[in-house]
Amino acid sequence: MNVPTAQDMQAFGEVLGAALRDVPGPRVVALEGELGAGKTTLVAAVLRACGVTGTVRSPTYTLIEPYEMPGLSLYHLDLYRLGDPQEMEPLGLADLLTPDAILLIEWPSRGAGALPPVDLWLQLDYLPQSGRRVSCRSGSPAGDNLMQRLLTAIPELGPLSSSFN
Repeated sequence: MNVPTAQDMQAFGEVLGAALRDVPGPRVVALEGELGAGKTTLVAAVLRACGVTGTVRSPTYTLIEPYEMPGLSLYHLDLYRLGDPQEMEPLGLADLLTPDAILLIEWPSRGAGALPPVDLWLQLDYLPQSGRRVSCRSGSPAGDNLMQRLLTAIPELGPLSSSFN
């Protein structure tokens, strides 16, 4: 799906946030893309859609930023500065995977082998002349559920559906 403006990325994030709220169990979303592709903009919109009203900080240096909402535990991870996936061990990700948890992980490739199973993979690409492109892929039954909700809310995702599963 082409996402020409920051406002379009925020709108996509709102739809994704609504879908994440409605799918039960711990949910893990991985966001991959180069610097400037819109990952943090998308995460901020998801957090807002989930009810976060305060400042949304990028956890570039802290690796993880928690947000507690009624009925939701949200965790924004930015693994850009990781030198080795073993550096993730002190984060205790397995302990965070409660039924009300949503993990939004930027730069998941930097934590390869140390991440929990990912439900939804998002690839964000910068297109110099037309903004950004978001590609989605499911990694689990919960991811299939999320994908179905996204396809229902954003029909233009339909032509890309063959790349989702």
